[in-house]
Amino acid sequence: MDFIAPFVEWLVFIFVMAIGLAMLAVVVMFLLDLSQREDAIRRNYPVIGRFRGMFTKLGEFFRQYFFAMDREEMPFNRAQRDWVYHSAKGLSNTLAFGSTRNLSIPGTPIFVNAVFPPLDDQFAATKPMVIGPHARHPYNAPSIFNISGMSYGAMSRPAIEALSKGAKKANIWLNTGEGGLSPYHLEGGCDLVYQIGTAKFGVRDHDGNLSDDKLREVAAKPQVKMFELKLAQGAKPGKGGILPAAKIDEEVAQIRGVPMGKPAISPNRHKEIDDFGDLLDMIAHIREVTGKPVGFKTVIGSSDAYEELFEMIVARGPEAAPDFITVDGGEGGTGAAPMPLMDLVGMPLREALLRMTDMRDRFGLHDRIRIIASGKLVNPADVAFAICAGADFVVSARGFMFSMGCIQALKCNKNTCPTGITTHDPHLQRGLVVQKKYKGVANYARGIVGEVEMIAHSVGVAEPRQMRRRHVRMVMADGNSVLLRRLRPSVEDAAAIPEGSKTAETPVEAPDA
Repeated sequence: MDFIAPFVEWLVFIFVMAIGLAMLAVVVMFLLDLSQREDAIRRNYPVIGRFRGMFTKLGEFFRQYFFAMDREEMPFNRAQRDWVYHSAKGLSNTLAFGSTRNLSIPGTPIFVNAVFPPLDDQFAATKPMVIGPHARHPYNAPSIFNISGMSYGAMSRPAIEALSKGAKKANIWLNTGEGGLSPYHLEGGCDLVYQIGTAKFGVRDHDGNLSDDKLREVAAKPQVKMFELKLAQGAKPGKGGILPAAKIDEEVAQIRGVPMGKPAISPNRHKEIDDFGDLLDMIAHIREVTGKPVGFKTVIGSSDAYEELFEMIVARGPEAAPDFITVDGGEGGTGAAPMPLMDLVGMPLREALLRMTDMRDRFGLHDRIRIIASGKLVNPADVAFAICAGADFVVSARGFMFSMGCIQALKCNKNTCPTGITTHDPHLQRGLVVQKKYKGVANYARGIVGEVEMIAHSVGVAEPRQMRRRHVRMVMADGNSVLLRRLRPSVEDAAAIPEGSKTAETPVEAPDA
């Protein structure tokens, strides 16, 4: 047993030294905290005050995994994310024992099931829809649900590859985002919508102006089916995008046409577009140069402003109209945006979508201009509501990020995304295995479409685009629900509601004051 005694002595020595070093560290931290002048808590409560910062940072983690209920989190709750995760893995999304959703919260949509829905053999899949009938190369878009703009640079290489391959497998389109066309967008062979942001990344000349030669070069690629002129984004209306210098390597700089070492900053608007006349001129120019359908993406602050646009379209003729309008809600997402713009600017999508589709239809442009809904639409109910409200297509970005494994770590702007989706750190990108994740992208898209078709079948129509505002009810402040057609009649519905009706579902006026 003699050999044990020296070992015990060493253990005691190490233990005493550790205690001594710990006490010394506490004394040093105490003196540092007492002498520093930046943090009042640490100055008044040396050492102990340090725990506040640590707990604040850890609070986000503990809320997500331990304390928040399934429907409590923002911007997306656990129930929403879990639906996407299950769909991406091809698992069942059936539930047991009852819904966990509180159906008495004002604004909750409740779909109106038919008394005698169609039989299973009377149900049809969603049909393709033509966009841009006046373009030389119209686009016959196959799916109601597609991938919204996500730029290479903001997104990692494996993320873009997975989105491209998944989009091809699901037969949906992928919007490039404003960062230009990378080889990874093309790699999967899917249909692409090329987004032209205010900085004209990828189609700009040396002075930052739109280059017709580069437009033709992009349009010559058969995968590029449409062009989207980005006016505004839901998370930051009135402010351009910022790609940090840390995310701009040699490849990103070449694709975007920007110098390395500096952040790539987009202006807050297109300098060539001062009014709606300029907007229609620009759309016509891009359509003529490329031969492809052209539309624009915007955020509505007041629908009154867009009356002038539709009046101008009618005056110029239907050929002058944009081929589509993407309506982004003020709740839209991004990797980085100032809090006041993200929280407080821009009309929420539900209201904005209703107003835009009403204007389009009132001016007789229902079959000319397609409406695309964008903004926090990640689950079947979100998509079904948008279609009931008049959208022809729905696009999602964050839903597809979840399908690739996003855990809502809220690190998109820090190049430290733990799932490898929004980082250029090679070590972190290792976690995103393209050959696995692209299947999740396709499964998620198919899951959304399949369950939206199921909702359509339940409300009594053969396919989703036959759903109308009479097929969804909205929960009001008193807990009762009212048909959406009564709250906000469409052009089609208004003629069907008797004038002076005094029923419990009398239309509610909703002027844009």
